[in-house]
Amino acid sequence: MRTHWQILVVDDEEVMCESLAAWLREDGYLVDTAPSGHEAVEKARERDYAIYFVDLKMPGGMDGIETMMQIRRLHPEASIIIITAYATVDTAITAMKEGAQEYIVKPCNPEEISLLVSRIIKVKNLQRENTILRKKLSRQYSVHDVISKNPKMHDILRLAHEISSLRSTVLIQGESGTGKEMVARAIHNSGERAAKAFVAVSCAALAETLLESELFGHEKGAFTGANQQKQGKFEMADGGTIFLDEIGDISAKLQVDLLRVLQERCFYRVGGSEEVRVDVRVIAATHVNLQQAVADGKFRDDLFYRLNVIEIRIPPLRERREDIPLLAHHFMERLSHELGKEVGDISEGALKVLMDYNWPGNVRELENAVERAMVTCRSQSLTEDDFSFLAQNGVTKHLAIPAGMTLAEMEKLLIQATLQRTSGNIKESAAVLGIDRSTIYEKIKKYEIPR
Repeated sequence: MRTHWQILVVDDEEVMCESLAAWLREDGYLVDTAPSGHEAVEKARERDYAIYFVDLKMPGGMDGIETMMQIRRLHPEASIIIITAYATVDTAITAMKEGAQEYIVKPCNPEEISLLVSRIIKVKNLQRENTILRKKLSRQYSVHDVISKNPKMHDILRLAHEISSLRSTVLIQGESGTGKEMVARAIHNSGERAAKAFVAVSCAALAETLLESELFGHEKGAFTGANQQKQGKFEMADGGTIFLDEIGDISAKLQVDLLRVLQERCFYRVGGSEEVRVDVRVIAATHVNLQQAVADGKFRDDLFYRLNVIEIRIPPLRERREDIPLLAHHFMERLSHELGKEVGDISEGALKVLMDYNWPGNVRELENAVERAMVTCRSQSLTEDDFSFLAQNGVTKHLAIPAGMTLAEMEKLLIQATLQRTSGNIKESAAVLGIDRSTIYEKIKKYEIPR
């Protein structure tokens, strides 16, 4: 949760003002002070404080009630605590009627203040978390939640909206990390199938036999360990959408099985003899060039044509650099809550570093980079120093390639270097190299690369 909550103490008595501020600072809060209502309102114009402690009786033509009313005009959700040495029922009623959250009497008890602030902060944390969750539920997968001002992306969003209620199969092509699943979810959630299931399957993550069972389910006793009948992802998605990620990696046998499902809308569970019929919209995605895979004999042409009814090509991040600042600020806003760090700004120098970088891992790599920078930064603003690790990710600059090196040897060397520069972080290394984590695990095993 958020740790650096900011508080404003407003009191014309300097000793009282500084004492209360000191107590709050000891509890770890960032505290500003103001000697009058006028100055408090000016500070509130510049910043929305989490909590305002306002003295009721202040000279200068603006008392605590008027100060509170002015602040609430600027920040309707402000938590304001009125403090006074002259407690009466009438003033308490007036303060609460005008929007004060609490009313406390001088001399203030430090423990009482700590408990009060802790309680208010706890509520604010919950409110903020609920707001974020509501935003996710209402807009996370809508077409308009794909953050972009790039014309090509806008064309994709328009197309996604137009096809959202069709049953036609969609093939989304694009490099790893470009947001293929987000576009697929946007299509599903914008159409008539939105109330039904969206089921995502990574075809690259499982071996052929496991993937077959995952997609189509199995009957009891179909293989060792099959102790009961199990529904597959196609059955789970009945009435809704199934998203087949990295479709280019499926085996020749599964290509045949999938072709039958697309043609007949039916299949058999593994070990089963009963035909299962489903009404499922298929959205497939791949980072490989399926046309080339067909030409190379690695992918069935009839399956490709069945999948490629509606084609969407997502441009890589380096071709839509105008989205980088938008995405960076979006990730910062979300991650500041998730990480419990108030990092709300990013310098021009840092943005230049992000704009100049080539982003082989695309939006996923950018998100990872922003998270890494926020974890290690020591201020409330990200600077270019916080992204110095990106300069190290230009691995090819540092690789000395001996004459006669094979492609496999070069691939091993590149993976080793990337793992070394990311301190063995598989997720980050995969993003840098523009491949899936499952692929990098396979390469590590294949080349016996030490972690």
